Amino acid sequence: MQINVLIQREPDAEDLPLPQYATPGSAGADLYAAVEQPVVLQPGERRRISTGIRIALPPGYEAQVRPRSGLADRYGLSMVNAPGTIDSDYRGVIQVILINLGQEPITIRRGDRIAQLVVAPVVRAVWQETDRLPQTGRAEGGFGSTGISAQE
Repeated sequence: MQINVLIQREPDAEDLPLPQYATPGSAGADLYAAVEQPVVLQPGERRRISTGIRIALPPGYEAQVRPRSGLADRYGLSMVNAPGTIDSDYRGVIQVILINLGQEPITIRRGDRIAQLVVAPVVRAVWQETDRLPQTGRAEGGFGSTGISAQE
C-alpha cells in the first residue's frame, strides 16, 4: 500500500537525502541528521537533532519516529520518546530526541542515519463511558502477570 506524503526540506538541508527505504521490505524510511557541525553525545546525554524536513501527512495517518536497531545494538543510541508521533496536522521540522545509553561518547555527523520513520493509518476511538467493563480471563492482571518463562 502506498500514500502520497508532501515533504519540504529546510534551506540548510537541501544536500541531504529525503527519507529512504533501505530495502523493498523495509517498514521504516531512514531519517538523516541535519546538523551543521558534529554533535558529541556523552553517556547519558540526550539532544534534539533536526532532520531538516517537514511533512504533510494525509488526514487519518500518523508517522512514528523510531530508533534504528543497529545504532542501539552497536552504540547504545536510542530515542527518549520512542516511538515519537507525528500527527497529520503537524507542520514543524521533524526532530529526533536521541539519547546515548552506551558507555562511550557517540558522534552524530551531518547525513548520519539517526532514526526511521514509519507511516501508519490511525483509528480514532469514540469513548463510551460505562459503569462496568466486560469481564475477561486476565481481568486486572498486568505488569508481568503473564509470567516470564514460556512454561508459565
